[in-house]
Amino acid sequence: MKKMNLLLPTVFLVGILGAPLNVRALEDSEYTTNGMITFEPSEEETKPVDPTDPTKPITPIDPTNPNGPEEGTAGPLSLDYASSLDFGKQKITSSKQVYYAKAQSYLDGNGQSKTGPNYVQVTDNRGIEAGWHLQVKQNSQFKTANNEELTGAQITFKNGTTISASESAKPTGEATIIVKPTNEWTDVMMATEGQGAGTHLLTWGNDQEIAEKSIELSVPGMTTKYAKKYETTFTWVLADTPKN
Repeated sequence: MKKMNLLLPTVFLVGILGAPLNVRALEDSEYTTNGMITFEPSEEETKPVDPTDPTKPITPIDPTNPNGPEEGTAGPLSLDYASSLDFGKQKITSSKQVYYAKAQSYLDGNGQSKTGPNYVQVTDNRGIEAGWHLQVKQNSQFKTANNEELTGAQITFKNGTTISASESAKPTGEATIIVKPTNEWTDVMMATEGQGAGTHLLTWGNDQEIAEKSIELSVPGMTTKYAKKYETTFTWVLADTPKN
């Protein structure tokens, strides 16, 4: 009887030690789940961004309108902003002169006043990379409130550079644009198929010094100049297809 009692604990221990061996022999269990996201064209308005850092939103200051600039267009393909031009106060002279538009003033996200290049901004949130085409025209010659023209005056946009925070291929921006005061359309920026998704800017001048010399108004010396304010307007049109 004593010998049998000694053997029983030994059998019991083998059984306990053997159990983990059976657990390790089991195969790992696997189960598959899915992830999904679907995008659709955005109808939300895109605010103007910093012409020196397009990742940051800003509040542009319109030198011609104390109430602020006109709001951008709505829809998935939008013309968000275009700078108004201020050529300042100038002395009357009988010689040919070239005057330069002041740089774009704006408030950054912290409300700090800054300046940068004048620019135009387009956003394509259609989600198809089908391309687009931006043009501009000067609707009339510079005129006074009494309809007196600044005869022969001509505006030239220079040092055009496209910038963007988007990984989509950049559109083509015209380096130099001569705008005629004859209601004629002039190409500004074009995106072909596979280009231009996201927000893209065409800036005139890529630093402060160049920006202040990038949009010029040429006025002949022979032109009669009255001691008055002269004004004009521009129309910018964004087409939803590339230029033919």
